[in-house]
Amino acid sequence: MEIVKSINNVPIRLTDERWIHIVENHDDLAGYYDEILNAIECPDYVIKGYQDALIALKQKEAGKFLAVVYKEIKENDGFIITAYFTSKIKIEREVILWQQ
Repeated sequence: MEIVKSINNVPIRLTDERWIHIVENHDDLAGYYDEILNAIECPDYVIKGYQDALIALKQKEAGKFLAVVYKEIKENDGFIITAYFTSKIKIEREVILWQQ
């Protein structure tokens, strides 16, 4: 299990169970373990997700993002839910909570 700090300085866990979930559902992310963690620590944007989730976005190329969905439960605990590549995000339509 790896732990990184979010932009809010909250420790965010990537458990083995969540990593297996990510690569089983998004096999294109199999070699992106470190980049998923880096997206939490150094995102280009953090946008509002569903049900208090946050989405860290790291732009990979024009119009394509690595999206990492996570929750900050308390000021000292949070976890990654899932991650995926997307080109469907229109940043100007999102609720931007933080940007680089």
